[in-house]
Amino acid sequence: MEAYLDNSATTPLCSEAINKMNYAMRTCWGNPSSLHANGIAASELLEESRRIIANKLSCESDEIFFTSGGTESNNIAVLGAANAMKRRGSRVITTSVEHSSVEDCFQQLENQGFDVIRLRVNGNGMIDERQLYAATNPSVILISMMYVNNEVGTIQPVEFAKRAAIQSGANAIIHCDAVQAFGKVPLNPYNIGVDLMSISSHKIHGPKGAGALFVKKGTKLNPRTFGGLQEQKIRPGTEPMPAIAGFAAAAKAMPEIKDSLAHATALRDYFISRVSAMENVTVNSPANALPYVTNISVLGIPSEVMINYLSNMGIYVSGGSACSKGRKSRVLKAMGLSDDRINSAIRISISRFTTKQELDYLLTGLASAQKNMKKMK
Repeated sequence: MEAYLDNSATTPLCSEAINKMNYAMRTCWGNPSSLHANGIAASELLEESRRIIANKLSCESDEIFFTSGGTESNNIAVLGAANAMKRRGSRVITTSVEHSSVEDCFQQLENQGFDVIRLRVNGNGMIDERQLYAATNPSVILISMMYVNNEVGTIQPVEFAKRAAIQSGANAIIHCDAVQAFGKVPLNPYNIGVDLMSISSHKIHGPKGAGALFVKKGTKLNPRTFGGLQEQKIRPGTEPMPAIAGFAAAAKAMPEIKDSLAHATALRDYFISRVSAMENVTVNSPANALPYVTNISVLGIPSEVMINYLSNMGIYVSGGSACSKGRKSRVLKAMGLSDDRINSAIRISISRFTTKQELDYLLTGLASAQKNMKKMK
């Protein structure tokens, strides 16, 4: 059998997305900017897709802008907001455990002379909100914080960002990378107090190549690319309609969050109860992490060795963020984990389609790896 347990990296397409993409490629394949009937049909499909995504975020359709994915959404948000607001201040705040598409943007801002504050985290990967309040002053123009950590599943208190800005008198834009949260927890950017929110298609059983950025009305953003009127100039270029249509179909097909969350929690609890009984295995994710992501260390077996061993059995996990490509985890280091735990860490990420049988097969694979590695030693 096979066990695909790397859903935080990408998810298999659901049938609804495949069918809608097929329709967009075979029937409704026009350019949405064209004025003839073929283009108008594509434009209507584009706006239908926008309404579906907006409905999932409880916002207005004209606050949703389609992008190529979470990375582009994060780049547009962070760099666009900072450069739009730089006359009002120079301090920008983020955390030490952000996805590379956010961290690398803040590194660019630092190179440009911005005062970058990276909030530290504790052993559970959680920021101390007192540190956030202490760092926020009237010169802060941007705060960017992910909702769910992609490596360990920690849920950050994003709602405190707006409160800290208001208390300090800062006229700051609040951005949230919600790529790992979308479809797994209830998301309403207005309730959370964010001005910008990034989401992605291929994390919810939609196609790669599509994502979206929520931009609250009145939020200033400097564009990063130029050359067309599409997406109100925030992301110009002919819209990839098959990907966008598939994204919307996948979002529409998402079940009630409470139901899928209960399923994920039951699977996570079952897995942790079994894996914790194994020798030389530690759980790196906090107990209150989002149950879709569980990070463990099998001490004594390097991550890459374990991943390859499991892969040969048809069990697919990862060593952390897919964008890190084997580099040591910044997240686990920021959490204060030992080198032994960091070097042997693997991430198990499930979806609503994951079964108990797949987790049982993973447990068998882990035990087999430990036994065979011991023999080799």
